[in-house]
Amino acid sequence: MIASLQGKIELKTDKFVILNIKGVGYKVFCSIATLKRISAQGEEAKLFIHLYSRENILDLYGFLSFEELEFFEMLISISGLGPKAGLAVLSIASLKDLKTSIASGQVSLLTKVSGIGKKTAERVILELSSKILVPGAEVSKLMADDETIDALVSLGYTNRQAREAFKQVPGKIKGTTNRIKEALKILGKT
Repeated sequence: MIASLQGKIELKTDKFVILNIKGVGYKVFCSIATLKRISAQGEEAKLFIHLYSRENILDLYGFLSFEELEFFEMLISISGLGPKAGLAVLSIASLKDLKTSIASGQVSLLTKVSGIGKKTAERVILELSSKILVPGAEVSKLMADDETIDALVSLGYTNRQAREAFKQVPGKIKGTTNRIKEALKILGKT
């Protein structure tokens, strides 16, 4: 079993990297978040690996942290959720936000993934909520953050635009109303 790979990035695309290790190139699928944080082409990288093996499929999935790998493996252990969907889930939000959303029983974040409907999101929450421990303050913060993003979406912005603007709102700004105003200022500049 392959647990991790370390080598030079030979090629980096929007879905995978090819990691060259002593002349052998390994195609490793990664989440969008991992691809953004990973080194540039020609540089050294280390990825924790999940080897996905089915009948005629042998794919590698890579993660920068062992915690991400564990979460991915928990996701794909759920019936009907494959590795591509698992990567899509890890691409929509930070690992901390995903865990908080699942622990608090909020389906809204998971249903934003293409191919995951309300029933699948509820099944993910049912199966994983008892396995994920998140402080109560994190749950409250996530709920307030979701309110802000939902308000921006209701004003006509796309979910992606709302999330990107929200990420740029300084943490020192408190209160849902103030965070919405700040996000609107950011959106107005683009």
